[in-house]
Amino acid sequence: MDRAKIARRLVLGALAASLLTAPALAAPAKPRVAIETDKGTIVVELEDKKAPITAANFLSYVDRRRFDGGQFFRANRAKGAPGAGSIQGQPKPYSRRAPPIAHESTLKTGLRHKAGAISMGRDAPGSATADFFICASAQPYLDAKPGKSDAAAGYAVFGQVVQGMDVVKKILAGRTDGATNVPSMKGQILNPPVKILSMKRV
Repeated sequence: MDRAKIARRLVLGALAASLLTAPALAAPAKPRVAIETDKGTIVVELEDKKAPITAANFLSYVDRRRFDGGQFFRANRAKGAPGAGSIQGQPKPYSRRAPPIAHESTLKTGLRHKAGAISMGRDAPGSATADFFICASAQPYLDAKPGKSDAAAGYAVFGQVVQGMDVVKKILAGRTDGATNVPSMKGQILNPPVKILSMKRV
C-alpha cells in the first residue's frame, strides 16, 4: 500500500473518531426561557437535569403559551433590606392548569434560593401548578431543611436568571398597594401588576 493511501486512511480514521466522541464531550445545553414583560425581558436557564419534574412542568406551560397574557402580581420585599425579596408570577387569568406536580426538595436537587433563583409557588408540598417566583436576593430560609413539616419541605428551585436581574429589581420596587383578601399578602400586591407579554424558549 502506497503512502498516499495510508495517509488518507489515517485522516479518515481520525475524522470518524472525532465525530463519534464530540457529542459525548459536549454537554447538552440547558433550556432557556425569555420572559418578556412590559418592564423588560428576563431570561432564565432551567435545571432540567437536577429538577426534571419542575422544569418540564414549567416548559409545558411555556410551550402551550399559557403564560402569555399573565402577570407578575406580587412583590414580597424584605423589611429593612432595599432590593431584597422576590417577585411572583402567574399564567393569564382563567388559564387551564395541569394537575399539581410532585415536590422536588432542594435537599435532593442541591439547588438553592440564591439571588436570581426561579422557584415554584405552592401551598402544601406537592400542590404546585404554575405560579412561580424569582428571588431578587438570596433567601436561604426558603430552602428545605430536615423535618416533616410543610415549612421544612421548602420550595422547589428549578433554574436561575441569566439575564435581566435589573428587570427583576425594577418589578420588586413597584407600587404594592393592590387589593388582596389574603392577610399575609397585604402590602405586597403590585398596583398595577406587571404584564407578561410572552414567554418562549430561546
